Order: sequence, then C-alpha cells, then structure tokens
Amino acid sequence: MCLAVPMKVLEIDGHRARCNALDQERWADLMLMPEDGVTVGDYVVIHLGFVQRTVPETEALESIRLFKDILDELPDGQS
Repeated sequence: MCLAVPMKVLEIDGHRARCNALDQERWADLMLMPEDGVTVGDYVVIHLGFVQRTVPETEALESIRLFKDILDELPDGQS
C-alpha cells in the first residue's frame, strides 16, 4: 500500500520540480505531466520519483493536516 502526501512545488528546473511537505524536500521528475501542467505553488502527488498529478490546494492542505495529526499521535521517536 502506498500513502501519498501532497507536496508543494517550490521550484521548477527543466523537467524537474523541487517539492516540500512536512519539512521534507524532494526533487521529482515532470516527464509524465503535460509541459504546462505544473507550476510553482501547485500541490502534486509523487510516486516513484515522478509527479503523477496535481491536487487542489484545499484537498492537499486537508491531507497534510490529517498526516500531521497522525504523526502527533505517535509515541516519541516513531515518526
């Protein structure tokens, strides 16, 4: 099973996007997206290093909030 945390696009460099979520940054490949399909500020879902799709901001922020709630419930040292 895969869990996908939506990530915010911070920078686009050619066919790669630098993204951030929950204080983690990742570079992801944009090859599977239309050329103008992703812009800085968009939220995206990444799988196996590739941006799979964009996510509406309200949906992304709600998902991130739920993930934060889950992490907050874990005992110290398990996140």
